[in-house]
Amino acid sequence: MTNDLKFRVGSRKSELALIQTKHVIGLLKQFHPDREFEIVTMTTLGDQILDIPLPKIGEKSLFTKELESALSAGLVDFIVHSLKDLPTSLPNGMAIGATLSRENPRDALVLQKDIKHHTLATLPEGSVIGTSSLRRTAQLAKKYPHLKVENIRGNLNTRLKKLDDLGKYHAIILASAGLNRIGWTNRISKMLNADDFLYAVGQGAIAVECRANDEKTIKLLEPLYDLQTALRVIAERSFLKTLGGGCSAPVAVTSDLKMIEEKQVQIALKGAVWSLDGAEEIVDEVVGVLPVLSKIRCAECPYINSDNEIKDIECCAVCPMKTSPTEPLPKKKRIEVPSELFNDDPHEKCPVAMPIGSDFMGECPFLQGDIKDFVGHPPLNGATVETLKSGFNVCPVLKNLKAVAALRKSTETPLINGNGDKIGDNNEHLFVGLVGHKDASPSSLRKAVELGETLAKKLIEKGALAVMTEAQNTVHSQISQVVAQC
Repeated sequence: MTNDLKFRVGSRKSELALIQTKHVIGLLKQFHPDREFEIVTMTTLGDQILDIPLPKIGEKSLFTKELESALSAGLVDFIVHSLKDLPTSLPNGMAIGATLSRENPRDALVLQKDIKHHTLATLPEGSVIGTSSLRRTAQLAKKYPHLKVENIRGNLNTRLKKLDDLGKYHAIILASAGLNRIGWTNRISKMLNADDFLYAVGQGAIAVECRANDEKTIKLLEPLYDLQTALRVIAERSFLKTLGGGCSAPVAVTSDLKMIEEKQVQIALKGAVWSLDGAEEIVDEVVGVLPVLSKIRCAECPYINSDNEIKDIECCAVCPMKTSPTEPLPKKKRIEVPSELFNDDPHEKCPVAMPIGSDFMGECPFLQGDIKDFVGHPPLNGATVETLKSGFNVCPVLKNLKAVAALRKSTETPLINGNGDKIGDNNEHLFVGLVGHKDASPSSLRKAVELGETLAKKLIEKGALAVMTEAQNTVHSQISQVVAQC
């Protein structure tokens, strides 16, 4: 097997990230049976990338920077992400080579088993909802003020264990797509109505990031590139980019796409901004019509090569015929760990406040895995916050926070490749980071960009920037305090 037939795939090491990465590889093997794929996790990369200069980073990049550095150095060929984890402005030379068919982007309510008949509206006053998302917190405060919101951290295993055993939370809110992909659909108590509870930009979509000038990899990914998903997320990401928002301000969207003629689609885009306490809400919506070059088909649809007409594009999100190249995911069991171990839960003892990472499920890359994996792992075993601080010299998140503070006072450091050459900026050929699609003209993709810009400008006219600035200043002040203490 030659190097031209082998691809190295970057991934975070969490269970959900690996499931998504293996799913992408499984699909690629269907279209390219002669290719080989090797998964490379962040921890596998180790010291190989320590000498590569950091790009200028913000909160959203904290969970992607290391893998992007490896991508720029040629250590991996592409990276699999949850799209909502990717900032709207990618580092120079980076691109989203494909977005897979989007799963249902709505949020899910997961209730304690003895109160599963309730909804957010009917839960008793003072019921505690666990979430680490500013977006979800603001919407809960605005629409369900009788509820109490408490921060909850850790991966899916840890969060569900805390809900089930600690007695602290009556419910938690999670992205339904993540629960579905990891095999925990049965834990969903209620799906939250998207019109009532807006979701994160790009939520439910898997993105594959590659080098913008890597035509071989972009061509490899082409069969997975779903047009209807691309059109929606381009509009959503354009909206967020124009606002200048990220996970340090409560911003959310909904989008719908439907065919109005054989080669014409309509996108309805709704967006909103809140103050941190939900007291201020600015919301609006726009509708646009875009031409496409062929019939819309889900990239994973079993009828992709058939003549069957698909009129309701939204059916793809819940399609009962959706297939996977791998065996169906088994139902996952909650982790069997005594609840007492949460007394020393490093997610809770970590001195790094997590308003940043709010849409990464509050999951620290340094503390990934099940809680049982942390026990006995120095310097975390039985550590107090004070002793943890001394050990957090090795914490990648804290290092990045310090880098953020330093780089705000300096010029941007560009990504370089393995030969020490600056990677060219190809962003003018991209659409909010996404490469072009063979079934849509550049002008159509640009119209999707303009749709998001139009919505953002409508919110700006209503005062959105002032609300967002206040939220961001509060969050950044909290981060600065953490950096100063550590």
